[in-house]
Amino acid sequence: MIGRVRVKTRQKSHRGWPAILIGVALTAAPALLPAQVSLATVVDLAQRNSGAVRLADADLQKAQAALSQAQDAYIPSLTIGSTLGYSVGFPTGQPSIANATFQSLVVSLPQQQYIRAARAGVQAASLALKDAREQVALDASTGYIEMEAVGRELDATRQQESFAEHLVKIEQERAEAGVDPLSDLLQAQLTAAQIRLKRLHLQTRSATLAQQISVLTGLPTGSITPDSASIPEIPAVKADEGVRTTAGIESAAMLARSKQFQARGEEKAGRWPQIGFGAQYNLDSDALNDYSTYFTHFTPNNYAFGFNIQIPVFDVGHHAKFRESAADALRATVEAEQAQRQNEIQITMLTGNLRELDALAEIASLKQQIAAEQLKTVLAQLELGNGASSGPAAQPQLSPKAEQLARIDERQKFQDALDAKLDLSKARLTLLRALGHMEDWLHELHAK
Repeated sequence: MIGRVRVKTRQKSHRGWPAILIGVALTAAPALLPAQVSLATVVDLAQRNSGAVRLADADLQKAQAALSQAQDAYIPSLTIGSTLGYSVGFPTGQPSIANATFQSLVVSLPQQQYIRAARAGVQAASLALKDAREQVALDASTGYIEMEAVGRELDATRQQESFAEHLVKIEQERAEAGVDPLSDLLQAQLTAAQIRLKRLHLQTRSATLAQQISVLTGLPTGSITPDSASIPEIPAVKADEGVRTTAGIESAAMLARSKQFQARGEEKAGRWPQIGFGAQYNLDSDALNDYSTYFTHFTPNNYAFGFNIQIPVFDVGHHAKFRESAADALRATVEAEQAQRQNEIQITMLTGNLRELDALAEIASLKQQIAAEQLKTVLAQLELGNGASSGPAAQPQLSPKAEQLARIDERQKFQDALDAKLDLSKARLTLLRALGHMEDWLHELHAK
């Protein structure tokens, strides 16, 4: 069962003011240095700036207007007018100076189905708006987290590049002194070139992410610096723990229900009678015509009222319309079922990938710790010696290039751990959305 959902199209919250103020400040002063902006603020700005959210909000307003139109059929309508004109001879119409018409629908079984269809349409549009907001929140969150991770990787790569340049100088001196072969110098230069290429790749990736965040939030490119402290821990939700239905799937199911009500209304319209009430008042005059010449009982004030009963007997058009609406309802139902199955497949795939990513993140973290410990060992040996006695079996003393190689390796393992953690975080967020827990993440995000 899907309950009724009420979404306000105009949300007023004190929590949104910081996001608006930050957005105005950054937009008005694009020449300023990049400012540190929290993840919650970026998500709020992205939801306010999103075209998909605005389109979903427009669809909700349209659905609400359609519901009002269906309900207003029972509210009497009043129309006033005039057919004032000059005529000679036998009058061709009623000489009305002013007229008023009052009419409304009284009893209609099809209209009740149309109202239910419109009400279900409002719920479907409300859920679609919620789904659009959650999708934007997911895009903004993953982009922000990736930009923060890439920034840290870029810092580590710059450190690597510095160590590689130092390594090249050491190898060049050792090669000139005849201690190491030329191949060691070439290998050091290759390592430096590879690190330089990686830095260029990360800079391009960082610029692309900055542009994506700019498009999402509407702020100038490069005006946002990620705040690591604003990123909460992403909960490790599993597929067997409280699976919910996503807003998108609920919206598709509710839209199918709306189509079904519409089809029932078309079916009843071709079988059941409907009753309406009407009243009319005319103020007539024979000043500009010969009406009183031909009609002896002329009165200026005339009125009439009564009920209008329409009983369908043979209406091929309504039957065809019913078949069209029934086909639309069937299509919407199948699409909702397909969306549910696709989401279940996605959950299964994400669950399997998460196990692998979790293991890869653990391996990368252990490798980083090992590299850090090995670096400490190398530094200690360079400072104190290798602790071995002199002699043929003694291990050779470590050279300065061993320190640079250990530092480069430690920074590489650090970046690998960041990449593994990033992939794990993105997969967890995607699984949260597939399981219908995205709203919990947003609450935790704003509570951070």
